[in-house]
Amino acid sequence: MKKIVLLLFVLSCTIHMTFAQNKPKSVMKNKMVVVQQPKKEVVYQVFTRLFGNKNTTNKPWGTIEENGVGKFNDFTDKALQEIKKLGVSYVWYTGVPHHCVINDYTKYGISNDDPDVVKGRAGSPYAVKDYYNVNPDLAVNPAKRMEEFEALIVRTHKNNLKVIIDIVPNHIARNYKGTNNPKGVRDFGADDDTSIEYDRNNNFYYIPNTPFEVPTSDTYKPLNGEANPLSDGKFIENPAKWTGNGSRKSKPDSNDWYETVKVNYGIKPDGSKDFPELPAGYDKKSYKEHFAYWKGKDVPNSWIKFRDIALFWLGKGVDGFRYDMAEMVPYEFWSYMNSAIKMRKPDAFIIAEVYNPKEYRNYINFGKMDYLYDKVETYDYLKDIIQGKKNPDGLSEIQNNMADIEHHMLHFLDNHDEQRLASPEFAGSPEKGKPLMVVSTTINTAPTMVYFGQEVGEAGEVNGGFGTRSRTSIFDYVGVPNHQRWMNDGKFDGGKLSDSEKELRDFYKRLLNFSLKSDALMGKFQEIQTENRNETVGYDAGIYSYVRWSANEKLIIVVNFSWLKTSNFILKIPADVISKWKIKEGAYKVNDQLFNNKSTILQVQNGVGTMVIKIAPSESYIFKM
Repeated sequence: MKKIVLLLFVLSCTIHMTFAQNKPKSVMKNKMVVVQQPKKEVVYQVFTRLFGNKNTTNKPWGTIEENGVGKFNDFTDKALQEIKKLGVSYVWYTGVPHHCVINDYTKYGISNDDPDVVKGRAGSPYAVKDYYNVNPDLAVNPAKRMEEFEALIVRTHKNNLKVIIDIVPNHIARNYKGTNNPKGVRDFGADDDTSIEYDRNNNFYYIPNTPFEVPTSDTYKPLNGEANPLSDGKFIENPAKWTGNGSRKSKPDSNDWYETVKVNYGIKPDGSKDFPELPAGYDKKSYKEHFAYWKGKDVPNSWIKFRDIALFWLGKGVDGFRYDMAEMVPYEFWSYMNSAIKMRKPDAFIIAEVYNPKEYRNYINFGKMDYLYDKVETYDYLKDIIQGKKNPDGLSEIQNNMADIEHHMLHFLDNHDEQRLASPEFAGSPEKGKPLMVVSTTINTAPTMVYFGQEVGEAGEVNGGFGTRSRTSIFDYVGVPNHQRWMNDGKFDGGKLSDSEKELRDFYKRLLNFSLKSDALMGKFQEIQTENRNETVGYDAGIYSYVRWSANEKLIIVVNFSWLKTSNFILKIPADVISKWKIKEGAYKVNDQLFNNKSTILQVQNGVGTMVIKIAPSESYIFKM
């Protein structure tokens, strides 16, 4: 009886961490219930058309024949196993839905796309042309492109990875044409009243009685001026629709998202809402209660269309979505959409691109998003630190101010929209990016995202054509040189990497795998920066330190953002941390978890801890009790 009472007491004391994805799971082990605490997740973003491309020609504006293109089939079991070994949970296959491309696939029943409303030659993955099919460029046999993607989903799951794809709700391609619509599904705009600017159930906004005009530019010509039968400065769209970024001009500017049109979600042209709004208190309700609220409600037609698109892809085995420019769509729609997704697949993994900190909580709590980009706060601040514009101290305030939502703020340093971490325009070298990566991965409980090639120091130096250097082009057929050296002609063994690139990938592998296993990284955060900055001799401007802990694990993390100076100092672990950790007086050996070849002594005396630290430029320590 005493054993049963003790077991019940232990279970009742277990902290139930109600995170969006990582809820504790109970499993039977030796007839005892063992509570599995949540762990970090790692998302590996791949630009699908570039990942498997072995061609190294890299001719600016090169054709698919000249520069090559990657395929779904390039993600072999070996490739996926190596991604898994890197320390990855989810693969975000970017650019899967069929978007506009400059290529002739008419024999497969696909209409040609007009270069006047396509950016680059390979096209933007965010100008989706058919939401119920996949990009024909990515298939060995375009006639069986969906089957090839379905096989990739199965292959990914077989290698214990999960699948994320894009949904772009704010806008679609001007040349949208569904070729694989399920029975009863009508194309966007097929039933619109085009004689008026706005109607609640129109899928688009219109400029009545006014035809669309292709934008003109002194600096840009479609296909770099190359002759093409459809490249004539004209695109028939009458009446013109609002452009994807909200431009209401019939002739948008060349810097507008002119290749896309904005989707109408029931927001009137004056900005008012033309749909039921969530009642007060729904920010604290579950997705099941949100789903029940919308059941039977009359909602705009675009809401239904995008919900059905998401459910279609869940039916294919997709495990989650990344939503492009989610903040340009009302969070009431996201409540409707995400609650329907979660009812179908409760563990669906949902990432949203939102850049307005004032709206974060609305999109998390009302919109039922799992994760938002932590760009404007943590990412931007880390970039300023490594460029010498700010010192690291402000990181603490960012984390403390977002304490209530920190688990929902996904961290990254590289993605398809941003300058490459290793580029001169960002960190300047892969080594200088290391301390940023340690902080980005370990400072909060949210998932970490890595962009393919980041782990081998890709600097985005290739001039693809429409794309500019410092970013890997998302508009062109190009190669990714560092990644291709790791790919090694499809062997995926790093055989062509330099020694420094191999060392960098090893660093990422160690860091990410540690993050997947660490209890403390799903526990509490406290900065020890302020006290050390104010009191510690030799604590140089580039140093940042904090602690993370759980019931089972205590971590002391120290990074040196400086690439100029080795720092020597005695790190202080404040009395309140020692008290919270319940550490008694004495000396304790602590070991670095990144490389396991360095250790130091934590000396606890008079309730305060001290550690002798010697840390080189761009070096980081994750000391574990």
